[in-house]
Amino acid sequence: MTTRRDFLRTMGLAAAGMAIGGPAVFGAPAKAEKAKPKRPEKVKIAYVGIGNRGEQIIRDFERTGMVDVVALCDVDMGAPHTQAIMDKYPKARRFRDFREMFDKAGDTFDAVAIATPDHSHFPISMLALNQGKHVYVEKPLARTFHEAQLLMDAARRHPNLATQVGNQGHSEANYFQFKTWMDAGIIKDVTAVTAHMNNVRRWHGWDSAIHKFPEGQQLPADMAWDTWLGAAAFHDYHKDYHLGQWRCWYDFGMGCLGDWGAHILDTVHEFLELGLPYEVSMLFSEGHNDYFFPYSSTILFRFPQRKGMPPVDITWYDGLGNYPPLPEGYGKSIKNNNVPTTNQGEAPATELDPGKIIYTKDLTFKGGTHGSTLTIIPEERAREMASSLPEVPKSPSNHFENFLLGCMGEEKTRSPFEINGVLSQVFSLGVIAQRLNTQIFFDPRTRQITNNEFANALLVGAPPRKGWEEFYKLS
Repeated sequence: MTTRRDFLRTMGLAAAGMAIGGPAVFGAPAKAEKAKPKRPEKVKIAYVGIGNRGEQIIRDFERTGMVDVVALCDVDMGAPHTQAIMDKYPKARRFRDFREMFDKAGDTFDAVAIATPDHSHFPISMLALNQGKHVYVEKPLARTFHEAQLLMDAARRHPNLATQVGNQGHSEANYFQFKTWMDAGIIKDVTAVTAHMNNVRRWHGWDSAIHKFPEGQQLPADMAWDTWLGAAAFHDYHKDYHLGQWRCWYDFGMGCLGDWGAHILDTVHEFLELGLPYEVSMLFSEGHNDYFFPYSSTILFRFPQRKGMPPVDITWYDGLGNYPPLPEGYGKSIKNNNVPTTNQGEAPATELDPGKIIYTKDLTFKGGTHGSTLTIIPEERAREMASSLPEVPKSPSNHFENFLLGCMGEEKTRSPFEINGVLSQVFSLGVIAQRLNTQIFFDPRTRQITNNEFANALLVGAPPRKGWEEFYKLS
């Protein structure tokens, strides 16, 4: 079977032949056009993180029928939450350390899909790009502003490699509707956006009077804890860092903003070309402490005027009962039934489902999360405009197919590092404001926080642990 490398090599030789002059240049009779080389039918892929969310995305990739699974990696390999995928792919090579996987099996796969804690996205993705692998990684792209920048720079240095961040709605209806409505002038002159996610979070109910990290506990059998920690500062194992609990802690996760922001604000950020904010302010905080995320947060992001579009204020609301003001005629919130479940079980119902409200000079829109489409409010205004709304094209591929077709050179990925990485940096600025419970002023030109030295240091974060510095030097 023709591999992708064979195909690219053949095309390179053909291009070289044309450069020095082939038969057609010298007037040879034209021949019937040869059939294009058949593209590889499947992408050889390795998975890092195979339990819980990892299992979900592995099954999503499986449904495409476009992957050949050659390697599995998980620090908990053999634990109950990894068993289903181990059983499904008994012939795939198994590893507990992604570094060993790249070292011993790197020549057997062309792409890697990563579903690990936020703090470990960077080293795995960086090594993959350095080793010439296509990369799919769950959102957020990285935990710190600096790590996101390094990954964007690396992706630009490897334009032949497909990258995709896992905000799956970026390949669904909301993506195509937002773009179509902007192109048609339906969405224009946006001045403010309200984003809200008020479901229960894992840390709700924890003691916010915390004054130190939890005491260490017995490490689960055969868990590669040092690999799990990666570049992060050393912590003794505790169950409240493991199996999704890492999302609660500043040292490991990005809280509610990093978890849900990419599913709610992705199209707003990309198509309004917002870039980076000049100001981020904590307007409200409940349960603030130095270790885990607040119970509730209200964060204001201010973006400047750009390309003839007016300045935009985005206000983020999270936490139980911390609801945004709703415009007149809002109606019922938009519920998205396609949101993946988590190992927390079904979230209790709230008065307002996750979503957004977009305010323009002439119109107001409401939307949900992930791939949910926008509607114009109030309802009477929507009826008036119904006949003038443009037809929205259907997505040619879901997020997983889009990535694999990107690996094959047939589509451009819709959420590559170069696009999603800036949004990840926006969230890292929001998390800095949360962590310090303050207002920060950011200069997008110098990429520095100008009013707070402590906040500015958090753009890079703590130095990596000994032995992990190398990942920050890869090209």
